[in-house]
Amino acid sequence: QVQLVESGGGLVQAGGSLRLSCAASGRTFSTYPMGWFRQAPGKEREFVAAINWNGGGTNTNYADSVKGRFTISRDNAKNTVYLQMNSLKTEDTAVYYCAARGRSQWYGLPPPGGQEEYDYWGQGTQVTVSS
Repeated sequence: QVQLVESGGGLVQAGGSLRLSCAASGRTFSTYPMGWFRQAPGKEREFVAAINWNGGGTNTNYADSVKGRFTISRDNAKNTVYLQMNSLKTEDTAVYYCAARGRSQWYGLPPPGGQEEYDYWGQGTQVTVSS
């Protein structure tokens, strides 16, 4: 059974940092894109960041709202994806979800930002940014 388990969420003051982790088990995603999405109270889930299997540069994709503040990375040996969040703002408060694509390879650049492109989802981790 495939599982994605997020960790690292919590309460932080505005301007602070958090690092989220998402560990996958049940199959390997080392050759597939992985991503992060978030859902704030009363809002729909939205794209945050994505990374292709080989990471870095054009193999990453960010929502405009987090560019320059968040960094996505992955460790394929550990089947894990990370989200480093710096300069956090109160509007970053949300439940953060990890996602992985598994149905087929993704050959495009950048990696996908659409939720429909992902097949597996974690349960989410709460991030709360206080003013």
